[in-house]
Order: sequence, then C-alpha cells, then structure tokens
Amino acid sequence: MSRSHHKRSPRSVVLGATAVAAALAGGLLVTLPGAASAAPSGLADDFNGDGYRDLATGAPGAVANGKAKAGAVVVNYGSASGISAARHTTTSQSSSGVPGTSETSDRFGTELAHGDLNRDGYGDLVVGTPLEDVGSDADGGSVTILWGGSSGLSGGTTIGDPNASGHDLFGRSLAVGDFTGDGKADLAVGSTGKDVWIFKGGFTKAGGAAGKLRFDASIESGAYPKGAVQLAAGDFDDDGTDDVVVGSSAGNFVYRGASTGPTLQTEAGAGYAGAFTVADFDRDGHDDLVVGTDFVDILNTPAKGGYATVFYGGTAGVDTTRSAVFSQDTAGVPGSDESDDWFGGSLAAGDVNGDGYPDLAVGADNESIGSAAGVGNVWVLRGGASGLKGTGAQSFNQGTAGVPGANEPSDVFGGAVHLADHNKDGRADLSVGAGGENSDDGAVWVLRGSTGGITTTGAVSFGAASVGIGRSGDDPMFGDIMSGS
Repeated sequence: MSRSHHKRSPRSVVLGATAVAAALAGGLLVTLPGAASAAPSGLADDFNGDGYRDLATGAPGAVANGKAKAGAVVVNYGSASGISAARHTTTSQSSSGVPGTSETSDRFGTELAHGDLNRDGYGDLVVGTPLEDVGSDADGGSVTILWGGSSGLSGGTTIGDPNASGHDLFGRSLAVGDFTGDGKADLAVGSTGKDVWIFKGGFTKAGGAAGKLRFDASIESGAYPKGAVQLAAGDFDDDGTDDVVVGSSAGNFVYRGASTGPTLQTEAGAGYAGAFTVADFDRDGHDDLVVGTDFVDILNTPAKGGYATVFYGGTAGVDTTRSAVFSQDTAGVPGSDESDDWFGGSLAAGDVNGDGYPDLAVGADNESIGSAAGVGNVWVLRGGASGLKGTGAQSFNQGTAGVPGANEPSDVFGGAVHLADHNKDGRADLSVGAGGENSDDGAVWVLRGSTGGITTTGAVSFGAASVGIGRSGDDPMFGDIMSGS
C-alpha cells in the first residue's frame, strides 16, 4: 500500500562514533531493544512482543556494505513514551541471518508489509526488493520475511518467485491477510505480471510458506507501471475471510478470498491508484476501502490535485454505489485544490482520538506551500457513525506550530504516512515520512494522538543518521515507505 509509482521512490545500546563507523563498514548499525515479556502480544506489528506497536520504515537508497542504493529497513520500537530514534533495529541484506547480499541498486525495503506469519506471537516484517537481480534475471525481484522475536527482528527467509520467467519486479507490492479463511496469515505478492501469488500460512523459518495459489488479475502485464502495483487486504463482506485488492494502470479490482483462491467481486474505481488503505470507518462490521488517486486526468476528475475515494463495505463486499470523494475542495478540509499536489499519494487508517472510529491520514507530498514546490502536507480526516467526513479535518506540515523542521522545496513531507498506537494510550499516533528531507537523506516525524485528535505537543523527529544510516555520497531516502502506509 505504497505510492511506488512516484518514488524518486536496557531499551537500546547507544554506540559511539567509532562503533557506528565499524558497524556501517560491515553492513548497517543494529541497535536492539530490551527483552520483551515472556508472553508475546500477538500484535501484527509488535516485532519484539512487548505489547507496544512498532514502526517499520524503509530507506531504499541506503548504502549497505559499501554498495550504493542497496537499501535498508528500520524498526523503531514502541514504548510507554512512544517512538524514539534510540530504540531501533536497522537491517539490510548484509545483516547476520538475512538471505542475499547487499548489491548496488537492489533497493531492499522498497515495499513493506507486516503480520505474524509463523504464529509465534511476534510480528514479522515482509520486505520487497523488486529491483534485485536474481541470477541472470535483471530486476527479477525478491521477497524476504524478517522474523520477529523477543529481541526484535532477527534473521530471515526468502519467498521464492514461482514464475520468474513470466514477469519482473517480484515483490513490488505486498499484502498480508487470511485470504484462504483457515485462520492463518497469508502473503500476497505482485509483480509486473497479471499473476498475483498467495503464499499460504503457516510459514516456517526453515521452509517458508505452507503452499501457494495463483490468480490472474484483470490487469495489464508488462513494463512498469503495469502489473499489480498496489495490493491491500480487508474483509469487506464480513465473512471471516480477507479479500484482496489489486491496483494497476487498468483499475482497482477487488477479489473475494476463498480456500481455492480469490475470485473477482468488483472494480473499485478506474484509473491509477497511488495508495490503498482499509478500515471499518463507520463500524458497521464491514471493512471499507480507500483508494488514493494522486495522478489525475485533469479533463475527467473530481479534483485536479488528487483525491481519496472511500468505497464502503457491505454484505456483498465493496459497494461501489456507496462511496464518498475527499479532496482539498471538500468542505472542512484545509487548503485548496491545485494541479500536481498529489493528494492521496499515501494513506493510513487508525483511531487518533480514541472515540472508537478509525480516522484517515492522507498525504500530498508534492503540495506547494508559499513559493516552495514539493514541500508536502498531511491531513487527518475523522471517522464516525456515518463514515468519513471533512468536518474537523486537521492539516500538518513542517511549518505547523510544534512540528520540528521547516518547509523546504522537495522535502516531500507526507510521502509516507502511518497511524498506530505506539504508547498504548488508546489513540493512534501519526507518523510521517519525508524521503526528500535534507537532500534525500530522509526523515520521520511522529505526532501523538489525543482526545482532540493529533497534537504537535511532544512531537518527535529524526533523520537517517540517527538510525545508523549514512550518506556515503548517496541518497538514503529514509521515510520513503512505511509498513501499513
């Protein structure tokens, strides 16, 4: 659920400068969290099992083991005080136990997803590396599961491509859900082909998936951006089995999950989606689908700067007759609709004020502020008994009081957004990635949830260097993607 079509893109051990340099020379710095409780939480994004939800962020342009743009992923661990730079693990293909080798322009961490794939109570992180060369197959792509445990992420397993000769960019899109209805988490993987693969749970560290299913989506195959560019999971018909959404240049298609494999239910909006997210915004028992359309046809669109459409779920699945469109022209949403804002290029869902209804974060990473282009902005829209609404929407950028930093051209603030409760206070916190910050070093902001919505009080921000990622003459783009965004 990323905007992959316009990518450019003791609690911790504090190491001194010498130790950092040594760690980088052999791969990337790893800072481990403290031991978790004996019984892991079972939360899909709690990688160390301590009961706090964690934040996984990609730095696909990071140098690893001296290789430019080899890529890395960073997990910042939640705690009673929320997210900080200090409590983290940074992983690359040069990290101990991780399959593969860090190579130039692999871009490990281009796509991320999470879930407890081996049912041990710890969340696991799935990493897509679609530009990895596999043998003689240039840009064949690879998928790696990084396993959670009491000390956080450690080791990994490769998910092999069942159709390497039939497509490229395997792992360019990922989604985790129970697509077969057996109570086990499955993994959906897309590529440049029509073929979408469901890898069945339960997974094991030694053997990978328990089996696999293929279905051919109603999409165009071929060179980028064709194929399954976006994937999402949600139970739209409330039958206990997750459905899978496939986004492509041909449109967005919802497939009903089943033990024998997904079957087409409906098309949810024509045109190219920049992002998906899923939540039950009106709490009627059916998940709802949000489609972000950031690149628009200005001759046939409800908003020239991009928009987000919510398609509500029902007994028959996604109901395309019950939908609502949100943009900067929507009443209550701050700002004004302008060409090339890319509103809807990133999406995330979570309950920011603790009222029981999920809210929606929307990023527009090309939003201009004043005379500065590509600064970026993020909005939070409220959920309620009638679904999403523009009334009471909040707006944030680096010029907002209390948000660290300053608005600068090409920061692309909001290129990734994420909503999760990292401090267990019952309210989701807003994380924002800006891969363009500081000449593509990249940075992450975390703003806390409160009874009044997102607040800038106590806001946290940290850049690539704070999590052990150096430039070495390259562009890490830390914050370009977040798992669950």
